[in-house]
Parts: sequence; structure tokens; C-alpha cells
Amino acid sequence: MDYYAIINDPRVSGEERLAALAHIAPETESLPTTGEINNHIHTIYSFSPYTPSMAALRARESGLEAAGSVDHDSIAAAEEMLAACSTLGIGGCVGFEVRVSFKHCAAGAFAERKINNPDSAGIAYMTVQGIPKPQIPAVKAFLSPIQRNRLSRTMAMTNVANGILYAAGFEPIDFKTDIAGISQYAGGGEITERHLLAAVADKIIIRYEKGEALTAGITESLGINPPVKITALLSDPENPHYLYDLLGLLKTTFLPRIFIQPDENECIPAQDVVHFANSIGAIPAYAYLGDVGDSPTGDKKAEKFEDEYLDELCVELSSLGYKAITYMPPRNTREQLQRVQKLCRDYGFMEISGVDINSSRQSFTCKEVVLPEFRHLVDTTWALIAHERLASISADYALFADTNPFVSLPLQERLSLYAQYGRSLDWYHPEDSALKIVGNTKK
Repeated sequence: MDYYAIINDPRVSGEERLAALAHIAPETESLPTTGEINNHIHTIYSFSPYTPSMAALRARESGLEAAGSVDHDSIAAAEEMLAACSTLGIGGCVGFEVRVSFKHCAAGAFAERKINNPDSAGIAYMTVQGIPKPQIPAVKAFLSPIQRNRLSRTMAMTNVANGILYAAGFEPIDFKTDIAGISQYAGGGEITERHLLAAVADKIIIRYEKGEALTAGITESLGINPPVKITALLSDPENPHYLYDLLGLLKTTFLPRIFIQPDENECIPAQDVVHFANSIGAIPAYAYLGDVGDSPTGDKKAEKFEDEYLDELCVELSSLGYKAITYMPPRNTREQLQRVQKLCRDYGFMEISGVDINSSRQSFTCKEVVLPEFRHLVDTTWALIAHERLASISADYALFADTNPFVSLPLQERLSLYAQYGRSLDWYHPEDSALKIVGNTKK
């Protein structure tokens, strides 16, 4: 039986994938570890080539000691991801990513600014990390209306895309088959712009096939002129990452032609998400992007974002009740990262790191986190994991809870203590060892 195929099959249930993973897990026990972590892995429940079980397996095979799922507008991967990490004996954590409106913050000071979102002024990405397991149903209910509103907008953008495709002689996209059909929306996942662009990519490939004819064809029919690097990748019909390379090109060239700005029914006010996260004992985190030069994922053009007013933004984040800033070391310069780290210290924000995996071309590793200047990000990941597990036993043990038994400790000391707890957990049986920690500290 091909257990690997089952583990990454989006058509079977999470329980079936986990059962297949259990057959593979013994083979991973002797694999070396690097000390690296990644708690920002996207799965099939937003847009990614990986099921939660396969994401955990790829993380373990890459030498990671901890992995976490973070999907757009969805928490559907959470339970499978946690179970898969336990099966493999690595640390696991879960969260979600969502876009929020800053248009009414600080008397509208951010309404017309590009914050960390290339597509929309006044709209920012944030994450909600370390979600206690008993709160997963509440998160699903909270995200449901956001998913419905995004679905309606994506359907409208599909109509715009079909107008362009029809005029260029392409077959139209059937939303139900070509977009919803390749998503996990029925199982609680989200439909994103990437699903729509994947449908466009599929129409392009059907018409021109993979290879040099495709790059010439999209230039003639759609006015898309790929950069030299992308032309080389798309000229190779054997390229194993073909769909994702084409999708990245469409994200920068085709999406702006069909994009419809979201409203505040879809991108709700930032303070609402922060309040919800704090109410369930999770950790609301602003996702720092920084001015972009060369995008490591190839789907962002060089552009200025929040660096020019980051100090002002941090004042607002603190006022809104954010508890953390999350960032990705491979994405930024050392100077940018040093500035963010200083601001986190100044404003009492927890630092959270992870690299968003949503393409087969991306590596699960993040070698920067084992460098001396970023090593603390490994510690904060273990603190995040301990927070999530302990808060799943008792809400009092959420890192930022007013009733936390260690609330009198300065944040850095509390994070250090929780990092120790995280590392001490038995990751094959994390609930049992978390229960013992809570019991021992209550004595």
C-alpha cells in the first residue's frame, strides 16, 4: 500500500491520513534533527500542496523539531496537524491567518497606507497563534462569516476573470468544478485568490501545454511578459513546480486586473479579531512584512510597506491589545529584523517566527533561526507550544492570562519558563505531560 499517497490525499479523511502516517512514523524516528522550527505552514485548507499530515511529515523529514499549521481564514487543519505531530514525536501548534481592517484605528491614520498587504491599503494581515484545543469550535464559528464573504467576492472576481479569458479565446472557469472543486471549502477550508489563479493557470496549460509555447502564448493572448527567470522555469515542461511557478507569475500580473477590494464584512476591524483572540486565550500577532526587495517566494514585487511608520504602528498595536509580532527571518534584511526585535522589547511583544509554506518549491527549513541573533525564536516557539498545551488543560495557563500563576514574572522570564515546559513535554503523549505540569505547578 502506498502510505505516502494516502497521507497527502485531500480526498480521504483526516483519520485515514493519520492511520497511514502511523505506518510511516517508525521510519522517521532515527532521522536527525536540526533544532529548527516552523509554525507557519499552510495546508490544503487554504492553498498548499500539503495535507496537515504531510506537512508534519515533511517537517520531520526536514529535521524540524516543531511544526505548526496556519491557514488563511480557517482552523480546519488544526486537529489533524496536532495529531500528526504527536504521531511523529515533534512539537505541534496551530493558528490561523486573517486580514483585518485598520481603517478606523488611530483616527484613520492607517486608512490610506499600505501596511503589510500588497493588494489593499488600510488592510493588514495578522495571525492568531497558540489556540487552545477546546477553543477550536469557537474559532470555526468566528471564521465562518468571514469565509462566506470571501467566497462571494471570489465568485465575483471569477466573473471578471472569465470576461478576460473569453476575450482571449480561453475556456471559461466553472466556479463549482474548477475552484470549489479543488478546495477544501466543504470541510471548513477557505477559498483564496490562489484557488482562482490556479484555475486560470489550468486553462492556460490546457491551451498551450507546458513549455516554451506557453510563455509565448500568454504574452500574445493575455499581455503577460514573464521575467527571464520565470520564462526559463516555464519553458521546462518537466519542471515539478510548474503550477506554482505559473501561479506566482499570475499573482503579480493577472490578479491586479481582476482584483475586487474586500469590505469590512470580510476584513473585519482589527480590534474585533484581537478581542476574540484574547477572549479564548490565544495570542493575537501582527504579521510584519517590511519593505520588499526581492521576494523569496516570487509572488511579491518590490514595494514599500510599513517600515516608514513602524514605530507609530507599534503604538497602535499595543493600544489594540496585540500580544506579539510574527515575522519571517528569510524575508527581511538584518537591519529590518534588528529594528523589529528592539520594538518588540520596547512594547512588550512576544516574537513569533515561521516561514509561510504554500508552494512545493519552498523549503520547510529556516536555517536563520539557529543563528545566534535569532536563536531566541526557537525558544519562543517552544513557549508558544507550551502555552497552547497548558491552556488546553486550564485557561489560567494561557501566557497572557491575568490569572496566569506566573503573571508577576516579566514577559521574557515567563517566555523562558514556558520554553522549558515546551521542551520537557513528551511529544508522543503531549496532553498527558501537559496535565502533569499543570498539576505540579498548582501544588
